[in-house]
Amino acid sequence: MTAVAVAAVAPGTLDLDKLFAARLYAVRVRPYLATALFALHTVESRRVPTMAVDRHWRCYVSPSFVDRTPVEELAGVWVHEVSHLLRDHHGRGDRVARERGLSGPAQRLRMNIAADLEINDDAFGDGLVLPEGAVRPASLGLREGELMEDYLWQFGLGPSTQHLAWLDCGSGADGLEREWDLGADGAHGLSEQERDAVRFRVAQGITARPGDAPKGWKRWAEEAFHPPQPWRELLGAALRAAASGSGAGQDYTYGRPSRRSAGLPGIVLPSLRRRPPRVSVIIDTSASVSDAELGSALLEVAAISRAVGGRRDLITVVPCDAAARIVHPLCRGEGIPLMGGGGTDLRTGFAEALRSGPRPDVIVVLTDGQTPWPGTRPPCRTVVGLFPRGRAGGSWDEDDPDYVPDSPPEWARVVDIGS
Repeated sequence: MTAVAVAAVAPGTLDLDKLFAARLYAVRVRPYLATALFALHTVESRRVPTMAVDRHWRCYVSPSFVDRTPVEELAGVWVHEVSHLLRDHHGRGDRVARERGLSGPAQRLRMNIAADLEINDDAFGDGLVLPEGAVRPASLGLREGELMEDYLWQFGLGPSTQHLAWLDCGSGADGLEREWDLGADGAHGLSEQERDAVRFRVAQGITARPGDAPKGWKRWAEEAFHPPQPWRELLGAALRAAASGSGAGQDYTYGRPSRRSAGLPGIVLPSLRRRPPRVSVIIDTSASVSDAELGSALLEVAAISRAVGGRRDLITVVPCDAAARIVHPLCRGEGIPLMGGGGTDLRTGFAEALRSGPRPDVIVVLTDGQTPWPGTRPPCRTVVGLFPRGRAGGSWDEDDPDYVPDSPPEWARVVDIGS
């Protein structure tokens, strides 16, 4: 690796030549991020520990940090900070905070660490140096390739993370505004439309040259071309409502005896405890479902995992046409095969989902609706996501143009996908 030489500047002054030389170095080794890197506006600040970003695409830079950090490491910090913004960690952090009731600097630090884990697992190497002190999943005994929402479940603040207390990538990493932020009305911030345009250009660069980007960036680029729609929020809300209802995610345990045991000497009663809900996703793989809809279904599986708090180990996927296929645990990786192409009878999918143990608390069905439904209500809540159909009545059948399938049963919560 060739060192980059820069001219000396007066102590205490931000060395812009060195800082921008590092950005140019980052562009050379990660060309698909060039649009985003050049979109960042730098702001000198002696209140930030290293470099930090806000949601308006300003990058706050400590002069002393630039002075003591080699150019090659600074290039890695540039890539790291812009990654927070491209991956919308501030927006996702806000959503997680609302959904889980997280507040305060300590919980935001945990989000910052989790966001760093998502970025750092595959961001470095191939010409980009890992910055000093950067946290990676292996350093906390965690596996690579997961999202911020997944990592949040897997560690807490304590002795293992004490050395990370200095971390502060700014409000662009966790959504919590800092005292140094210039805010929405400050100078040189990007509008929401400009930020979306930058993300789209970067995603285009990644998909145009897929061999040059790590797996995490490929996953991000695929999702960037499918921005959230109102129906996706409705699907997540329906799922959360089903998962939080009475009985869902509840079980008896002797690990913490019931307080009623005090009134029954010699008898230990179990207590009712909540746990994260188990979700089984039935995906319609019949011939009437297009490849694009199957691709959308896989994106919904990822969205479903986030809707229930990121616990992918509690989600299973059942591909089904006229017969149910193998139940796939989501925690065993991506690339779930959606085999099928025949007729449709999702009743077999319901039977397979309920037969596989442990029994799900919620069943999510992604289908075009051309299927018979179970005659009796399953012993768990059901959410149905319906793919749209162009003809009046929302249905068609290549063998019988007058065929109109049964509507989803009244006991299912129905969301129209894509409308």
